[in-house]
Amino acid sequence: MKYIDEYRDEQIVRALADRIARRVTRSWSLMEICGGQTHTIMRYGLDELLPETVRLVHGPGCPVCVTPLEVVDKAIAIASTPDVTFASYGDMLRVPGSRSDLFRVKAAGGDVRIVYSPMEALKLARALPQRRVVFFAIGFETTAPPNAMAVWEARRLGLTNFSMLVSHVLVPPALHLLMNSPDTQVQGLIAPGHVCTVVGYRPYEELCRDHGVPVVVGGFEPADLMEAVLMLVAQLEEGRCAVENQYSRSVSREGNLPAQRIVEQVFEVCDRKWRGIGGIPRSGLALRPEFADYDAERVFPVAGVTAEEPPECISALVLQGLKRPTDCPVFGARCTPENPMGAPMVSAEGACAAYYRYRRIAC
Repeated sequence: MKYIDEYRDEQIVRALADRIARRVTRSWSLMEICGGQTHTIMRYGLDELLPETVRLVHGPGCPVCVTPLEVVDKAIAIASTPDVTFASYGDMLRVPGSRSDLFRVKAAGGDVRIVYSPMEALKLARALPQRRVVFFAIGFETTAPPNAMAVWEARRLGLTNFSMLVSHVLVPPALHLLMNSPDTQVQGLIAPGHVCTVVGYRPYEELCRDHGVPVVVGGFEPADLMEAVLMLVAQLEEGRCAVENQYSRSVSREGNLPAQRIVEQVFEVCDRKWRGIGGIPRSGLALRPEFADYDAERVFPVAGVTAEEPPECISALVLQGLKRPTDCPVFGARCTPENPMGAPMVSAEGACAAYYRYRRIAC
């Protein structure tokens, strides 16, 4: 299959690993930001093909993982309301709240449904006029355009029984925070290709300039990631600092301008809390005031809900690249995909789930 098979070719991947080994002369610590990239690395053992001097650490690019505990509690409260049909991506059903999760709400009789797009939730609202349909709108810049379009369409149709519980986050502000941390060990970044497909890579030029860290926009197949590592190593070895685009078959500097326009019309930038990390200024999206009727936090009495993270879970350190999942004392024992303590063990993009699934040990 074009753009798949050739990027999984073992000979190409091993050849790239050999080029990295020949190029590197000192130790470098690189962060892949996206959880999808983390799963590729674990699934194919890419880190084991690299020389010991090149270390990969995992970043905060898992939208399920960074959704705050209190937002999950709000979702559970809304989904438990008798006249509500709560629509969500499947990953979110097992994400633990303070005392329960959406899966348990469904098991207890709540009308919780798995959907694959916000437009499916919109169809539910049209088909069930007697129900209040709420869509759990999480994600990075990637999912913001379809979510914005769903709200826009709901207003056009005059729907009064549709709303969204919004927990959108933006990647660059979180990376600025991580790179400002005195504890960071990251010297190069593999930027998330799917996010950059929407927003382009211009936002990462500021990150590169402000922190002196090279950035390579990377794809999600094994050869993509190995080439991105090679490009970063070359920059670091040569003392260069720039934004380069490995994922040029999908990403341009400007990104998807029509998608950006619909997001700007429906959402506005806001401060946002990240699970395990805390509040990050201007790191999220919220519905603009003119779309307030579609904001579930205004429709339902959940605005004051707060929650604290379980002290045993080290997901905050994992999301910041400071710890690996196997550094956690409850990993694989009291924290498993069937009984998760933290969101990274649940999500299809979570680092803990990747380590558990592929039976890895700490490197």
